[in-house]
Amino acid sequence: MKNFLKFLIFVVLVSLGISLLYDYRMKHGGLIEPVRTPEKYSLATAPPVDRKEVGTLEQFNRERRTLVSNVIPSVVSVKTSKKIAVRRQTALDPFEFFFGTQRQFRNPKEEAMVQNSLGSGVIVTNEGHIITNSHVVDQVDEIEVQLWDGRTKKARLIGSDSQVDLAVLKIDEPSVKALKLGDSDAVQAGDLVLAIGNPFGFEETVTEGIISSKGRPNRDDSFGNYLQTDAAINPGNSGGPLINLSGEVIGINTAIISRTGGNQGIGFAIPSNTVRVALESLLKKGRIIRGYLGVQAQVNPQDPTENGEGVVVGDVVPGSPAADAHLQKGDVIRKFNGREVRNFQQLRSLVAQAELNKKIDVQVVRDGKALTVSTELREQPPDYATARVIPRPGQPNPTNPAPQPNAPDTTPDQDENNDNPLSSIRVSELTPEVAKRLDLPPGVRGVVVDQTDLPQLQRGDVIEEIDQQPVNSVNDFNKVISNLDPDGTHIFSMCRHRVRSFVVVRP
Repeated sequence: MKNFLKFLIFVVLVSLGISLLYDYRMKHGGLIEPVRTPEKYSLATAPPVDRKEVGTLEQFNRERRTLVSNVIPSVVSVKTSKKIAVRRQTALDPFEFFFGTQRQFRNPKEEAMVQNSLGSGVIVTNEGHIITNSHVVDQVDEIEVQLWDGRTKKARLIGSDSQVDLAVLKIDEPSVKALKLGDSDAVQAGDLVLAIGNPFGFEETVTEGIISSKGRPNRDDSFGNYLQTDAAINPGNSGGPLINLSGEVIGINTAIISRTGGNQGIGFAIPSNTVRVALESLLKKGRIIRGYLGVQAQVNPQDPTENGEGVVVGDVVPGSPAADAHLQKGDVIRKFNGREVRNFQQLRSLVAQAELNKKIDVQVVRDGKALTVSTELREQPPDYATARVIPRPGQPNPTNPAPQPNAPDTTPDQDENNDNPLSSIRVSELTPEVAKRLDLPPGVRGVVVDQTDLPQLQRGDVIEEIDQQPVNSVNDFNKVISNLDPDGTHIFSMCRHRVRSFVVVRP
């Protein structure tokens, strides 16, 4: 009993001590926040710069807002879906587990998976026709576009062309606002531009930049060249418009060069003049009609025309529009259809944009005398790419006999280069075993580089695309390489180890 009383007294004393300590801490601010005196503060009431002093910038800001607000309603997001068959193995048979023999009735099960992708587009006709990239809508089951106000519409594919990378869609919506296609030939380096699209699914994204350069070679060097811009372009911007200060479409964004997969300040757009020709051809014929002149340019380093003063005719395709105009070897083409010609790339672009079956004047210099000849461009023959007078690497010239032994050396013709550095690339098929050995990420398709003399490529690199042309086999690679200009600049989409990137090959 005594022990219990002692214990009870001890507990009471401890509780009293804790209570006194708690009360002391409460009074002296040990357990609660002390009451703080409000801090004095005052916010800035005036901007550091008077807007009257930057009136030009303020005006420019208002004008840019007006430009964007009038353009945005014509830009759409393109959403596609495609059903992909996925083969899945059925559950393990117990007999197979014990006896190690596969039952005949055990077959892989095929399931359907929907693959979605995003892109951009721009409305260019009052009837609801939309321009986008061909690779955005290639081999898909359904196409849907989302308008600026959030409404979605089913779209049907009118026509596409993978070489130009353009496609025309159509939606049934009477209240659409179309944008005008501007004159891309009038665009100059340094011009301010806006890129509008759907990067990474963020609709109505506007970025600003300038035209960095013109005449960048595209993957099909016979149908126009690219505009280069530093306006931010990312995955999802494909098919969106490049806009000038008048709100006109001067290009369709189509490609970037990047080591990270995102914007690094180098983007490319298909010029609007090329877009206009392709659009009208797709709407009228359902396909792009390519015209041709039928001349082979002569490359002579000592000739002044190589400094931007015209194109020297190296040869003429028999039966071509050039032959009908009686163009001759050695003629210097200075103007085509009223436009000055500085080099062969510009001539090809002008020919691609010219109207077929219409009289066209070609101004040339022959034996030091200026004269004008006329012709009508016709549709390019189906076999023109392989049978034309401009030979591809390793192919004989169909119109000129092969040089005989001891024959005198002649001036080489453009594209006729036996020292083609692209031919040094040796590739092999990408098999699942090789993909595993190279530790590639899932979904990589292409060919493996076995040997190359080009410093931009390494053994073991996987080439997926060349100038945005898919390379899924060695046959695809050989076909694409055979049609490339060996003296031009080309973009290789590749995978090295687990990093996908682009490299620029300048032989």
